[in-house]
Amino acid sequence: MSSATLIASHRGIDLFRLGKPRVVALIVFCALIGMLLAVPDVRNWPVMLAANLGIGLVATGAAAANCVFERKRDALMVRTHLRPLPQGVLSWQLAALYAMFCALVGLLILALFVNLLTMYLTLATFFAYSVVYTQWLKPRTPQNIVIGGAAGAMPPVLGWAAMSNSVPPEAAVLFLIIYAWTPPHFWALALYRLDDYRRAGLPMLPVTHGAPFTRLAIWLYSWILAATTLLPVALGFSAVLYLSAVLVLNLGFLRRAWQLYRQPNDELAKALFRYSIRYLAYLFSALLLDHYVQIAWF
Repeated sequence: MSSATLIASHRGIDLFRLGKPRVVALIVFCALIGMLLAVPDVRNWPVMLAANLGIGLVATGAAAANCVFERKRDALMVRTHLRPLPQGVLSWQLAALYAMFCALVGLLILALFVNLLTMYLTLATFFAYSVVYTQWLKPRTPQNIVIGGAAGAMPPVLGWAAMSNSVPPEAAVLFLIIYAWTPPHFWALALYRLDDYRRAGLPMLPVTHGAPFTRLAIWLYSWILAATTLLPVALGFSAVLYLSAVLVLNLGFLRRAWQLYRQPNDELAKALFRYSIRYLAYLFSALLLDHYVQIAWF
């Protein structure tokens, strides 16, 4: 392999990393759940494929744009200092072009092969995350996660809109679940990365209000999350299977949040953060399974 080919290969890997592929995978998963809940007929797979590709590309562009805007702060944080831009292996100009290319191609796919509603909602989500959250909220207010969480809660709405060209109440409930999940998820991360955020000068809740207040906020928001996850049952579009799963999942979340509140340490914060990721994946999987069981039963 020539040196030029090797350099191009490494650059491609660095650009791939710039797009935060694990985060994008979770976004696409949540969007797919919205699609499958909206239209049970899997014969719509070409639209699903185009929608997932478009949403994934725009999400990759948003993640890369976030890395461009945050490159100086990322260099100050242990969690992010190994990203391509702080390491200097990519120029910010190339990263910005990559972000724009991914976003524009993704939006074009959505406009041509899905529908304009999904394209506009995805564009709004891109702007809300890349500009409103990253540029305005994150460096200015400890409520950045609470307000900015709206952008992160959009994937199932985008998925539903892709298949139905509408945003019904069921899609709004999925949005509310992720919106309620976001603060305790990120505040748990902020607790054990407190020094990172302090060095970067970011007003995350543990920095501005202290760890005890943050642990209390996590505990209280965990109850808000638990209540929100019961909305699918209350509104009648899920049944016993989902209810059983969500009660077990909520018990695990509340138990970990209570342990963190009573016994503050980084290991418990890490445990809650990691569990919260599995929690969301399992919850949406249970919701989808319940939905298809009901269809098969009736």
